[in-house]
Amino acid sequence: MRTPVTIIGAGLGGLMLARVLHVHGIAATIYEAEASPDARAQGGMLDIHENNGQLALKAAGLFEQFLEIIHPGGQATRVLDKHGNVLLDEPDDGTGGRPEVPRGELRRILLNALPAGTVRWGHKLSSAAPLGGGRHALTFADGSTATTDLLVGADGAWSRVRPLLSEAIPAYVGMSFIETYLYDADTRHEASAKAVGGGALFAVAPGRGILAHREPHGVLHTYVALNKPQDWIDSLDFSDPVTAVARVAEEFDGWAPELTALLTNAEASPVPRPLHALPIQHRWDRVPGVTLLGDAAHLMIPSGEGANLAMFDGAELGQAIAANPGDVEAALLAYEKDLFPRSASEAAEAEKVLQMCLGPNAPQSLLDFFTSNQPVQ
Repeated sequence: MRTPVTIIGAGLGGLMLARVLHVHGIAATIYEAEASPDARAQGGMLDIHENNGQLALKAAGLFEQFLEIIHPGGQATRVLDKHGNVLLDEPDDGTGGRPEVPRGELRRILLNALPAGTVRWGHKLSSAAPLGGGRHALTFADGSTATTDLLVGADGAWSRVRPLLSEAIPAYVGMSFIETYLYDADTRHEASAKAVGGGALFAVAPGRGILAHREPHGVLHTYVALNKPQDWIDSLDFSDPVTAVARVAEEFDGWAPELTALLTNAEASPVPRPLHALPIQHRWDRVPGVTLLGDAAHLMIPSGEGANLAMFDGAELGQAIAANPGDVEAALLAYEKDLFPRSASEAAEAEKVLQMCLGPNAPQSLLDFFTSNQPVQ
């Protein structure tokens, strides 16, 4: 099978690219390793920013649908010290410019905005090989094959497309998250629910933190952050969650119980998330007929920008292709010219955010950031 534009990965970036191309009358095919749209949970809340994610949704003609799924109050922010003392309590007054939406709902909007059959589920890319003239041959794990005139890797951190362009491999950044959930929290975990408040909680100290967010229906979604070598996190056996949680909880000895309960009372199996990143200045020389977007192009430390950048990448690439009909290379040159400095700037900023949250001066460094970025009342 041959298609003009082939996208690997049906995440937000790949779906955004396909949607913007569709708006401009250009067909695309997405190959996705997952078996169906519901093969796994789609993560928690995303704050969608005015300067990138929202612009992408407008380019896709989906901004009004996005407004309908905003979680009221989700932009509220609290900073606590490890003893549970409230250092900052900023309510959501609706003017923050970064409304929160459930990732799964956002993905559903994008999926529903594509022609039937655009996404080929259950197609895990095994290999991609250049055929010359910018064309590529694709082989999938089920033995099926395809060729394409334009290949876009939207396949995340461990992209199978990236090696066509770059030898870079994501490196561990020295920080791991442990992801947990509490359910029906206002009734069953009142102290923790009160500590988190209506939106995001940052309870941080040098080298460690408890970062939580309120989701719809009384769900508290937490990432416990630890500055540890990868062999430390790898040594924990999360198939024995009681023992693993107890070991992580030791790192928070002396912290307020309403904070540690976000970990120790977890009602879903804890999931380790070692953080990896590509080099800040990651870029590649132009290779005919192939490019990357999202984490495949610029995997960085989590800073609230990942999904926004992926969607913005997708929209920018789609618009570049539409603006250069019949000239794929001109489109890719235009797209990458802006992609590289944009990605490098955001990756550098993400490192600063990590230092503010978990560096030697936390929580004061994070508090200073929030207070210095507030408008005068």
